[in-house]
Parts: sequence; C-alpha cells; structure tokens
Amino acid sequence: MKLLWFLLGIAAGFVLAHLVNKDPRGHEILAEVDARITEFTDRIGDAYREQEARFADIVDDVRDAAAEAAGTAAAAASDALDSAQTAARKLAD
Repeated sequence: MKLLWFLLGIAAGFVLAHLVNKDPRGHEILAEVDARITEFTDRIGDAYREQEARFADIVDDVRDAAAEAAGTAAAAASDALDSAQTAARKLAD
C-alpha cells in the first residue's frame, strides 16, 4: 500500500511539473530551481574532489614515512647483525 502511494506521488509530481512547465512563469521557476540544484551539485563535487586530494596527500605522506621507517629499521638491523658477527668472530679468535 505504501509503495502504491509512493508511485502515485511520483506520478502526480511529474504531471504537476509538466503543467507548471507549460506556463512561462512556471517555466522560469523550474529553470531557476534547476540552476540552483546544478550550482549545489557542482559545489558538492568540488568539495569532494578537494577532500579527495587532501586525503591523497596524507596517504602519500604516510606511505613515504613508512618507507623511510622501514629503510631505517632495515639499516639498523643490518648494523646490529654486522656488530653481532664481528663480536662473534672476536670471541672465536
């Protein structure tokens, strides 16, 4: 039953919009509403793309920091291994 009312509401909205669009004043009103909706969606799209760019920059910074930390850790581990091998050789001698 709710679906029927929903569909009837959509159909009535289309009929009403068609009738309003036939009148020159109604056509102007609908054109203004369409322009405002377009402006709103453009602003939302711009804001989304700006946030997406910010997040991409943050992700790139984190990726670079993680790669640097991994390189530093690998170098430290290599140095520790070299020190351990040198110490082991000295003990063996």
